[in-house]
Amino acid sequence: MNLAELLDRSGTAALDHLERQVTIPVIDGLQAQGDLIVIPLDLTDVTFLNPRDLPPGGVELIRGAGGNNPHTLVADPDTCRWSDQLHDRLGLAIAVFENSAPVYLVHPEHGGTGVAPGRWLVRRQRERSLAQTRSLFRSLDRSGTVLVAD
Repeated sequence: MNLAELLDRSGTAALDHLERQVTIPVIDGLQAQGDLIVIPLDLTDVTFLNPRDLPPGGVELIRGAGGNNPHTLVADPDTCRWSDQLHDRLGLAIAVFENSAPVYLVHPEHGGTGVAPGRWLVRRQRERSLAQTRSLFRSLDRSGTVLVAD
């Protein structure tokens, strides 16, 4: 699938600078899109409740700073179940999904990325400031997490 097809099928948009004929890669493993990280669920200790079918228009997982740049999860009908009712000790989890066919994350600036069939956790990226990183290495103090806003 190329970006133009994905945007047309999902009803989402991307900025004009992105090449519409580029093929969207489908990755079977760890991947990132902006401030989101997609991780195989079996590599985590996240638990979830009440998975449900992904709606036809997809689900907006997160918006960037100022309400811009949504990350939207989209899939063909009857191929993906998801949940945002999660228990995550790190506090970074956004959603879990299980898909039987490729699903796609769409973002206006990044275009699209495909996720191979499987069970996946979507979580926010976190970063530490230089001062927090120095503190971490001096005292192994793990406080001071800063969420990345794409």
